[in-house]
Amino acid sequence: MTIRLFDQDPELRAFTAQVIACEDKGEGRYAVELDRTAFFPEGGGQGADHGTLGGANVLDVHDSHGTIMHLTDGALPVGEMVEGRVDAVRRLDMTQQHSGEHIFSGLVHRLYGYDNVGFHIGSDAVTMDFNGMLTEEDVRRVEQLANEAIWANLPVQARVPPKDELAAMTYRSKKAIDGDVRIVNIPGVDTCACCGTHVAQTGGVGQVKVIGLMKYKSGVRVSILCGRRALEYENMEQAQVREIGRLLSVKPGETAEATAKLYAERDALRLRTETLGMRLFEAEAERERGKRVRLVVADMLNAGQLRKAAGLLAEGAALALVLAPREDGWSFALSAQESDVRGATKALCARFGGKGGGPKDMTQGVLGKATPEEIREEMEKQVKETEA
Repeated sequence: MTIRLFDQDPELRAFTAQVIACEDKGEGRYAVELDRTAFFPEGGGQGADHGTLGGANVLDVHDSHGTIMHLTDGALPVGEMVEGRVDAVRRLDMTQQHSGEHIFSGLVHRLYGYDNVGFHIGSDAVTMDFNGMLTEEDVRRVEQLANEAIWANLPVQARVPPKDELAAMTYRSKKAIDGDVRIVNIPGVDTCACCGTHVAQTGGVGQVKVIGLMKYKSGVRVSILCGRRALEYENMEQAQVREIGRLLSVKPGETAEATAKLYAERDALRLRTETLGMRLFEAEAERERGKRVRLVVADMLNAGQLRKAAGLLAEGAALALVLAPREDGWSFALSAQESDVRGATKALCARFGGKGGGPKDMTQGVLGKATPEEIREEMEKQVKETEA
């Protein structure tokens, strides 16, 4: 059983220990066992500590039935004393995220009675899965109270209580635990069974910021950032708002209104463009009237309009094709009033490269690069073969 120095002193970053074993795992990796360690092993939703051990880098740490194994990129001499140094920046990040999760989950449990049934400190955010529904308003209320708990700089106490005391205690736990149970308590906020590392006082979390809320299974998934991560996220968002304001020539507080106005203008312009596109199509379609095979290039029509245009063009025709330019070829809609266009669609796609499908009177798809004349030629060939 490895002595867990991080339980005794969560602020410890440097220590010495004896190498008990060092196993070559191949590819320049070694599994190192120490008699004691300040490196926290991955577990309970929290990632492992990184750092250095002797002259090697610690890449990962795992707990195997009480024995903590350190994955390093160098061998260490068995029996010798080595110095370990925990990556202080990563440890602070993990403790801020984990302690912030305790505050948030504890408040959700106290206010709404929901349990945190899934927790993970990811590289992008901390996610918490609750077994009940929360609204945006609920989540913002918890966020406010969580930050008030941080500003109060409450003590974060971690200890293993005697069994008789534990039996009388009310605490959160995701699963039944055999043996000693380590309890983390934040007065008035949370009491929870936990093996992770935490700040000494809530002020060390810095802040909690909610960045996501979504329905998940029978409850919700909430994403938060704490401490340094929250600050970096807010700086990024602020930079984005400033840049949007610069592009729209408005103050940062006016970006939402300016964006809504821009969208309204875009929608009005899109409607005018669609109307103009159909008028231009109708003018081109007139030139095709009387032909058995009709083809119109309509570069101002969207995908939905292609179907409508092809249907109009097909009146009295054996085949009617409307093309819209793409970077690598054409979008198309092929139609006929009486004949089955699926054979012609297959032939066009085979000759020019592409794909398409649909019911017998209307297909849509894409074609590779070809001239309208080449495409018309293939259509006329298909009509002749069908009518022969």
